[in-house]
Amino acid sequence: MSLVESIRFIMPEIILLVGAIVILVFSLFVSKKNVLGVFALFAIAAASLYLPQGHKTEPGLFFNMLTNDSFSLFFKEICLFITGIVILVSIGYEELKEKYIGEYLFLLLNGTIAMLLAVSSNNLLMIYLSIEMLSLISYILTAFLKNNILSSEAALKYFLFGALSTGIMLYGISLTYGLFGTTDLGIISKAVSAGQINSLVSLILLVLIFAGFCFKCSLVPFHMWAPDVYEGAPTAVTAFISVGPKAVGFAVLLRIFTNNFFPLYISWVNLAMLISIFTMTIGNVIAITQTNIKRMLAYSSIAQAGYILIGFVVGTAAGIEGVLYYILAYTLMNLGAFGCVILVSNFIKSDAIEDYAGLYKKDPVTSFMLSIFLLSLVGVPPLAGFWGKFLVFNAAIQSKFILLAVTGVINSIVAAYYYMRIIKCMYLEEPKVKDTGPKSVPLQIALAIVLAGVLIAGLYIAPFLNWIKASQSFF
Repeated sequence: MSLVESIRFIMPEIILLVGAIVILVFSLFVSKKNVLGVFALFAIAAASLYLPQGHKTEPGLFFNMLTNDSFSLFFKEICLFITGIVILVSIGYEELKEKYIGEYLFLLLNGTIAMLLAVSSNNLLMIYLSIEMLSLISYILTAFLKNNILSSEAALKYFLFGALSTGIMLYGISLTYGLFGTTDLGIISKAVSAGQINSLVSLILLVLIFAGFCFKCSLVPFHMWAPDVYEGAPTAVTAFISVGPKAVGFAVLLRIFTNNFFPLYISWVNLAMLISIFTMTIGNVIAITQTNIKRMLAYSSIAQAGYILIGFVVGTAAGIEGVLYYILAYTLMNLGAFGCVILVSNFIKSDAIEDYAGLYKKDPVTSFMLSIFLLSLVGVPPLAGFWGKFLVFNAAIQSKFILLAVTGVINSIVAAYYYMRIIKCMYLEEPKVKDTGPKSVPLQIALAIVLAGVLIAGLYIAPFLNWIKASQSFF
């Protein structure tokens, strides 16, 4: 496909870029959150409407640097949804000053462009560029509260860990180019299938590339940045970082390993299994001791990544189906949990779990919503989180990964303790809050949308599974 013909397939990215520039310019004259936020939402809606439908022909775009298959379309829809919800949440976030909202939305929309490019990249060099663009924007967003010491410290730690993991991944990509003479995944896949590779070098480059994405997905041992970043970043940014880059990381992992490098499955499956077990266990065990709800959700997020990795380890159609559904469910429940944290912190001015005491008596609606999101993270039926865990555990059992499934179940039981502790605190302890104050309408709309998603995806799973199965035609 020619360069000119390829342009029509990246209309969502072009719309977002134009929208970001317009918002940045208009922010010089209009500083109201609601006005600029609504315009950003229109840009997201327009990009969603223009998502290309030509994915059925799987054209190679821009000299095969990008691809437009059903798999990338699935993740593009999730990425646009994430940004839309984060924009609504950000409008209701009091710490985000109105005079900076233009720059904030500009960065957020550009981060979304990076995510859309990453999930459709068909070239290792393009993957690196888009992931690096997303990383740089994430660092800036983390430090957005420039007068906040925790925010600045979190951004510095995020940058240092990111630079290390990016260097490791880039070295793996350079080895790939040296071994195959190209960074085109299509050509590499054919060479791997034909067995035209050095097994030792291929193992080294796979480990190096995998290490780079362990950082993005906050997998052990590249997880240590997450608690400090989640706590120090503005909570709206934390919501974005906790789901956006993670979804992108798993999308690229699936594209590279499960599709193009699958003939080398035996080389990386044992390593991935160990990482999954350690990620689940370390995330859940350390989460028990946390007293700050954002740090607790950070370790919870690490553990959730371990559960998702189970489906990746299995590598079957059922395993990939579990990964995709779990990412969808995780997106809904994590955005909801952080949205509730923003709603509560707006009036109690604290993220300490002990300050949630008796919240039910002062704000029963928020307490109920937060309880639903936490129960979904536990995996209580019939919520979306239950089906996510069921699908990946069932896929592991079917493929004889019994240890992986048992470890996942045990960790889910451990996780129930620290999630239920917050619910107990809200419902059974005496309140510390005197008044909840007015609530942001956009933030309430965002919470209503994700709450409906968690309930619908749990009670009516069939349409979501059909959507996921259609996206698996890529494999």
